[in-house]
Formats: sequence, structure tokens, C-alpha cells
Amino acid sequence: MTDPQAGGPQAAQSGVALIVGAGVATGSAIARRFAREGFTICATRRDRADGLKDLAADIETLGAKIHTFASDARKEDAVVELVDTIEGTIGPIEVCVHNIGANVRFDIGETTSRVYYKVWEMAAFSAFLLGREVSQRMVPRGRGTIVFTGATASVRGAAGFAAFSGAMQAKRALAQAMARELGPKGIHVAHTVIDGPIDTPWTRELMPNLIAERDWDDNLLQPDHIAEMYWQIHCQRRTAWTFEMDMRPWAEPW
Repeated sequence: MTDPQAGGPQAAQSGVALIVGAGVATGSAIARRFAREGFTICATRRDRADGLKDLAADIETLGAKIHTFASDARKEDAVVELVDTIEGTIGPIEVCVHNIGANVRFDIGETTSRVYYKVWEMAAFSAFLLGREVSQRMVPRGRGTIVFTGATASVRGAAGFAAFSGAMQAKRALAQAMARELGPKGIHVAHTVIDGPIDTPWTRELMPNLIAERDWDDNLLQPDHIAEMYWQIHCQRRTAWTFEMDMRPWAEPW
């Protein structure tokens, strides 16, 4: 058995994996990947927990346990209650994934203060609340993995995406600060840069021209393949932890 303090797969296969922002693509794929390794899944969405019915059926088919929550990650009381409930009634959170973005496009002259604040609140403030609450529980145990999902906008601002870029770069800076503070305490904090379109019905509907230009079947990021990288991050030994992992399909010009 691997020394739990040294990290690695043997230490990883127990406890709870909390996925905040368990959408139908990446978030659900991450939940399924950790469920296959024996984790109890706690999955949240902002609106209705019944939006996670399909994911719950998938997880149960895998023989794993899942608990679903309707929780607004922008609200401090809701985040505190969520983490308290999981830790108190389900089990220790060994893995936490913050998978909330807010990809909207507005020219700067059309970006209202309400839009800018809402995007920041969704992508950055919620990451702070979740990271703070989960890390407080992980530090006394001396172990845990926290992964923040980022995007191209996390490292490069683009025309029309001032609000989104500002929020995602704030999220990345939060992750950097947390990684430096919590790494020596045994907590692996990582940030991913999802640099390219993900293969979802939404992408195929809104970007038909982009899809048509790509003549290969594997020209988009696949949620299951992204999820595999999250599992690999969690399994890394602490002598060689990754902070930032960028992912893009091979056909992506970058």
C-alpha cells in the first residue's frame, strides 16, 4: 500500500469526489471517471438537482454511489452548508473540482456593470468560496486534491470577452495562490486550461462552420478524455505535482 502522504493511486481510491458544476459534458465525465475508481460522487448544479438524473443513473450503473445537490456556488451560506453536509453525513472530501465558467461575449462598450459582476461572481467568487471551505477540511487531514477548470480566457484575453477573461484570470490567480500556500500542507491544487471547443450538442449547434471546416472525427476536445486528465492529476505523486495542465485537440491552431 502506498504511503497516503506520498500520494498516488493507492491513496486516492476512497472518500468523496465533489464536482461543482456537473454539467452534461465535462463535469459529468469527471464524475463518471472518479466513480469508476470507487469514489462516492457528490454533484451539484445551480438550478435543479433533478437535472442530474441522467448522471445519477450512469453512476449507479457503474456500481458507485452518488448524491446530487441543487446549490448556488455564488452564495456563501449555500457553499458552507454544502460542504458541511457532505463532510458531516457522507464522508471526507478527497477531491474537489470547480467546473464553473461563464462564457459570454459582449463588446466592452456593451458590458454593463451587472454583466461584469455576474460573470466574475460565477467564475471567480464561487471558486474562492469553494476553495476556502474545502481546503479548511483537507488541511487537518494533510491530503486532498482541488482542481479548478479554466479556459483559453484564463491566460489570454480576447476581443469581446473582457468580463469572461477577467473572471477566469482571477480564478487562475486564486488557484496559483492556493497551490503555493497549500502544497506544503499536502493539498494538491491544480488549474486546467481547456483551450479549444469541447464536443457537446451546444458546440455543434452554435459552431457549425467551425465543425464543417474540420475534416477529422477527433477534431474537438472529448469530455471523457478531459476527465482522464483530471484523474491523472489526482494520482500524481507529490514529488512531481502538476499545477497547470493545458488541453487542446491536435487540430487546434494555437
